[in-house]
Amino acid sequence: MNRVVITGAGTVNPLAQDVPGTFAALREGRSAIGALAFQDAERLSVRIGAQIRDWQAGLHFSTGEIALLDPFAQYAVVAARQAVTQSGLQFEGLLAEEAGVVLGTAGGGLQTSDESYRAVYQAGKNRVHPLVVPRLMHNAASAQVAIAFHLRGPNYTVASACASSNHAIGQAFHLVRSGAAPVMLAGGTDAMLCFGGVKAWEGLRVLSETGCRPFSKGRDGMVIGEGAAVFVLEALDHARARGAVVLAEVAGFAMNSDASDIVRPSVAGAARAMAGALRDARMSAAEVGYINAHGTGTTLNDRAEAAAILQVFGSDVPPVSSTKSMHGHLIGGAGAVELLAGLLALQQGIIAPTIGFVGADPDCALDVVPNVARAAKVKAVLSNAFAFGGLNAVLALKVV
Repeated sequence: MNRVVITGAGTVNPLAQDVPGTFAALREGRSAIGALAFQDAERLSVRIGAQIRDWQAGLHFSTGEIALLDPFAQYAVVAARQAVTQSGLQFEGLLAEEAGVVLGTAGGGLQTSDESYRAVYQAGKNRVHPLVVPRLMHNAASAQVAIAFHLRGPNYTVASACASSNHAIGQAFHLVRSGAAPVMLAGGTDAMLCFGGVKAWEGLRVLSETGCRPFSKGRDGMVIGEGAAVFVLEALDHARARGAVVLAEVAGFAMNSDASDIVRPSVAGAARAMAGALRDARMSAAEVGYINAHGTGTTLNDRAEAAAILQVFGSDVPPVSSTKSMHGHLIGGAGAVELLAGLLALQQGIIAPTIGFVGADPDCALDVVPNVARAAKVKAVLSNAFAFGGLNAVLALKVV
């Protein structure tokens, strides 16, 4: 069984279009939530979100490539380029044959779907663009990343709603740990900020019209974001043999199902996932210096997650924060972008804050690092993701 490490990270998200910019925003407690700007946004009841501003696809892709790439795939490919560049890997020969990609997404090419529905049902057109299917299919992003780097090993997409990224990274971790692949690119991506995407979420009545305030009194829901993060997962021996810089070790992973309710979270399921990740990492609860919470800002999620954390950690609960307060909920891309907060804590000793916090909810009795980032010596972190359908996935990272 190989030890598995991260040797590269890349991201495009509402806070920044690279990892250094994202780290800076997390340290500063900067919010990317603002007014939505896309066609028919004025018809929505909820008009705020965390959009990627000033995205210029033409700086990253040719005109022909843009025709093939929905924004969710664009974000993933650019994030993967950053990660591979940082890793220093050259994918050729046997490595290209064996290395692969696992990405998570919840919506796939939702903006392409939205535009196509408009063309057919609103504009009355009888044809759509011939590349609609390759743009909107859920596996488009993982396929495009593989094409970009000629990766001919394992390649698939995980679609498990808000747990998609953690599931994808966990699956890639298993492939590298077992020896099935020496290197995997893994992460997640989503781009749901279009009229149809937000309108669908409005129907659930879980969106806030004012902002995302996880674990805080007065919170009133989640805020949708968009973006991607991709990581290079590599066998430790492989990384050391080539003198790579190691960012962190993926020490453990656990996933399970509540099998009880399609939308209501389970305290027991979340607790079992966190405890399982600790067992898999052969790590005690006392070793964890930070938990990146799922922390959506909804009453049900925050209270259930807080109760689960208290159940696992007892009287020795480490600092907990939800960076969704800054970049919104990236749905299938959430866990991947939030893993960057774990890397920030491990690499720089900075715990990202939960901003927008106005007072404690007695049902969320946690140290949520309110509003201001905190310096701390952190050697291990957990990153939580809990999805509709009762799907739970938790990653454990540590310094090497």
